[in-house]
Amino acid sequence: MRWMTRYPLRQMLMALVFVLGSVTLAIWLTQALRFVDLIVNRGLPVETFLHLAMLLLPQFFQLVLPIAAFSAVVFAYNKMQADSELVVMRATGISSLGLAKPALLLALSTTAIAYALSLYLSPMAHGAFKNLQFQIRNQFTNVLLREGVFTNIGDKMTVYIRQRESSGELLGVLVQDETDPKKQVTMVAERGALVRGDDGPKVLMVNGNRQEREVASGRLSILYFDSYAHDLGRLQQSSMLRWREPRERFLSELFWPENTQIDQEHLTELIAEGHQRIVTPLFCLSFTLIGLAAILTGDFSRRGHLGRILVAILAVILCQAANLGVTYAATRTLAVVPAMYAVVALPALAALWMILRQRRRAIPRFAPAE
Repeated sequence: MRWMTRYPLRQMLMALVFVLGSVTLAIWLTQALRFVDLIVNRGLPVETFLHLAMLLLPQFFQLVLPIAAFSAVVFAYNKMQADSELVVMRATGISSLGLAKPALLLALSTTAIAYALSLYLSPMAHGAFKNLQFQIRNQFTNVLLREGVFTNIGDKMTVYIRQRESSGELLGVLVQDETDPKKQVTMVAERGALVRGDDGPKVLMVNGNRQEREVASGRLSILYFDSYAHDLGRLQQSSMLRWREPRERFLSELFWPENTQIDQEHLTELIAEGHQRIVTPLFCLSFTLIGLAAILTGDFSRRGHLGRILVAILAVILCQAANLGVTYAATRTLAVVPAMYAVVALPALAALWMILRQRRRAIPRFAPAE
């Protein structure tokens, strides 16, 4: 690799790492702070919090990588343009396409990384994230119980606590259990606590009553107790039958889902997500070409290329907005799927045409020697 290729590539790699790390860290912190309350006020283990937060990183990398590639290319090439380095390179006979070679190498590399994230790492991490959320709901039920809030545990049970003491004791406990379709059970107690048994979590209630009403006859029976334990562990089995979201499925599971009723009902969403997995990494290449077209085309100006850079930024924003729009529309009808590929392909082809056109203009024409 020649020096004129290594030097711009090194500049872009440093800018890429900086932008990718800073933006991803900022987004990750804003999302991870949502889980801090689970540690401070609800007793979630720190290692579980860190695991939960780290599983968000592949999605953020996939989101930021095209923007980071565009920012790195614009920053590096604009700096070389301001230092007249591109002018010197052009004077040695290098065409615009030759100047774009380091950026295209960077774009192909980031596109390959984006495909690894989109097709494997991101769905794997999102699936693990959802599984960990399920474990928190079932194994750390005390994390979900909030003071003064009716908390649904599963679809058939609701728990309310008036106050939580620092020791873990619960004051003013109410449990509404409708897991049995033939009867409804309401339990009220002065105090209580959540305990972990071999078969799952249980709520231990002290000084209360258990009201059972038969649905068919409306008959009501009341039992007063000094101590009573209600099992929550049996909810785990019903919660395991959750539907896997499109973002936690691999590409083959999106285009060829199982022949179940719920998968067939969401078939359009699954196929649209599959096409989105293919399209999104290509924005690394498309945005890079847009940035190159802004810097390498047009006449040289000592005042810089701020206007063309702003136009390139606007083009990237419009591409992102159009991508969101057509992706949302594709989840409603698959007829919009070709527009998803057009959003990423047309700006890239237009930018490539501008670069090649500049190359033809840069080639001098000499009259034949006499």
